[in-house]
Amino acid sequence: MGSAIDVGRPTKGDVIELIIDDHRRFERLLAQLRDTTQDRDAVRRAFADVLIAHGEAEEELVYPVLRRKAAEVGEHEVHHGHEEHAEGNEALLEVLELKGTDTQAFTDAVEKLSNLIAHHIAEEELTILSPARESVGPRIREELGEKWAARRNQLIDQGCGAADNVRRIVRQAEADGLLDDEDDEDD
Repeated sequence: MGSAIDVGRPTKGDVIELIIDDHRRFERLLAQLRDTTQDRDAVRRAFADVLIAHGEAEEELVYPVLRRKAAEVGEHEVHHGHEEHAEGNEALLEVLELKGTDTQAFTDAVEKLSNLIAHHIAEEELTILSPARESVGPRIREELGEKWAARRNQLIDQGCGAADNVRRIVRQAEADGLLDDEDDEDD
């Protein structure tokens, strides 16, 4: 992976701010993925690592705490977050499985991925992160930030965005019923 691609390496901070920083990173990487002058294959590998590490660490460590600590962040919001992660991972897998990066199929797959990620970012920031900022104290957010960052970085180091791993994650999401209802997109 080229050193010009910023995957970020946070080690501590307010978990909400760290997650939002990653959301901005997703937007920058997706812009690079749409830019034909970039090394789009390197960008998609970097994006895959960051997206998978971010979501896995969030689901393992952050969502359970926010569900317990933030009254406004209920089971529905967390379940919907899991569904949207699964949809984004499924769209990511489509991008990863394409051979070339200079085809219409690649452009279409990146557009679909970009739209899903943009929707999820907006919704998560409004329905989960904003309420949590008010309900969860700064000490817990800092402790959670350190744990989340460590897990995120560990997953990146393990190459979590590799197509085989993303395929496994998507299969698990299907088995868990997170991807089986196409009509649920507007939920």
